[in-house]
Amino acid sequence: KMALFRSLVQSGRSVVSVTLRREFHRTSPASLQVTVRDALNQAMDEELERDERVFLLGEEVAQYDGAYKVSRGLWKKYGDKRIIDTPITEMGFAGIAVGAAMAGLRPICEFMTFNFSMQAIDQVINSAAKTYYMSSGIQPVSIVFRGPNGAAAGVAAQHSQCFAAWYGHCPGLKVLSPWNAEDAKGLLKSAIRDDNPVVFLENEMMYSVPFEMSEEAQSKDFLIPIGKAKIERQGSNVTLVSHSRYVGHCLEAAAVLAKEGIECEVINLRSIRPLDMETVENSVKKTSHLVTVEGGWPQFGVGAEVCARIMEGPAFNYLDAPASRVTGVDIPMPYAKILEDHSVPQIKDIIFAVKKTLNV
Repeated sequence: KMALFRSLVQSGRSVVSVTLRREFHRTSPASLQVTVRDALNQAMDEELERDERVFLLGEEVAQYDGAYKVSRGLWKKYGDKRIIDTPITEMGFAGIAVGAAMAGLRPICEFMTFNFSMQAIDQVINSAAKTYYMSSGIQPVSIVFRGPNGAAAGVAAQHSQCFAAWYGHCPGLKVLSPWNAEDAKGLLKSAIRDDNPVVFLENEMMYSVPFEMSEEAQSKDFLIPIGKAKIERQGSNVTLVSHSRYVGHCLEAAAVLAKEGIECEVINLRSIRPLDMETVENSVKKTSHLVTVEGGWPQFGVGAEVCARIMEGPAFNYLDAPASRVTGVDIPMPYAKILEDHSVPQIKDIIFAVKKTLNV
């Protein structure tokens, strides 16, 4: 009898524990791990569902699910009218997209990489960026140009440049450069809803990287305002300003420097045009030191613009040392792996620049 009683109690316990386990797994987690690729996919899916004027076109975006699988599943869900495979002619399909935007649709024009956007740069700059101004505000061009930007790995000179400064130079465009999954989702949704042409610079090396996505960011109403930088890490000794992939490098450098008693404030620009100089200035007033970090070339780059604006603005008088830049090397990207590594900023380069600026 005792043996039977024990077995009944134990089986009861196991039922209770299984029930509890099931209940535990059923509750939705506060934050999820989401890759940048999936965040971009979610953003497009939600906006395609929300607004029937939104459509996606580009090379391999439909039946192949995208060259980098960013548009995975969208063609199956929305069909040929909304997800359109184009021939390999950037000038042609960018022109079709701009014309569609002028007619009142909201195209997302994907370049397989932004290096190929040079084939279509006349459409982006002359047709999309200038029309609203030239029409005295009568003709908006609501379009998003998106795709991977900057150096990837082993793709050499013609497939490795960063276009943040190229497009950031041009009035009439908005230029966004997300780093993590929340940036990618919130900024892409804002870009699609914006009435201006937006250049949306992703990074191939970030697509598969998972990030925590908060409960708020999982909502279909989650938007990140265009033109607002984010302080990713608070610090008091030096301000690090970066965008895209190199925000992660800055955070890793900051973690190393913190062990040596140097506290870095890391700013993720997110938006290249408009540039949130208020956030940068307030940080520089606090830290009195500035280092900019980017993967693009040094001459007339994003860092050069940030440094110039600091010099012209109220924060200049707070600097205790000259601002310094960490950039890609001023050469076409080499193919050899070891040379490629020396051509883009590494964490050690950021640490060296910080120590040099602080004179330690």
